[in-house]
Amino acid sequence: MSRFSARDITMVAVFAALAVVAAMLVRYGGSIVPFSLMPFVVMLAGGVLGARLGAMSMVVYILLGLVGIPVFASPPFGGPAYVLQPTFGFLPGFVGSAYVIGLLLKNRKQGGLPVYFFSMVAGVAVYYLFGLAYLYFILNVYLGQAVSIIKVIYIGFIPFIALDLVKAAAAALMAKALYRRLYDIVSG
Repeated sequence: MSRFSARDITMVAVFAALAVVAAMLVRYGGSIVPFSLMPFVVMLAGGVLGARLGAMSMVVYILLGLVGIPVFASPPFGGPAYVLQPTFGFLPGFVGSAYVIGLLLKNRKQGGLPVYFFSMVAGVAVYYLFGLAYLYFILNVYLGQAVSIIKVIYIGFIPFIALDLVKAAAAALMAKALYRRLYDIVSG
């Protein structure tokens, strides 16, 4: 079993806190899937912290919400009942996304900006895979609505993908710079 250093714990806590801030910045319940800055934080977590710590920071964020702290982007904002919300699937998708991004950027020093960007896009694909599948399941099975896969794509994908690709580009730029800065500080 691997242990976490004090630095690892601190970085996980910082990114979990950033996730809380990102979710609270834009809280509105106007649609089933709200706009959020969470994907940007998720991509940064995977790009800066790597697979294990990036995913762990998102797990900490999710656990904070599930124990009842109001940290999620849409009502009821927290508690165990949040797993029944149509958008809950994006949260485990964020864990997988940070992990995949971290894995793809394992050799960060050799990776240029295109490698960072395509890693972020792969992470976007992961959270959409989880999120849209869960959205479909909850709407059709739990809420009893007859919603087609195409309708789920119109609800949870089409309005957000362009902005998520912009977030991916911004996260690639920022993650590359932050990782280099953190690596230089640690090794220097």
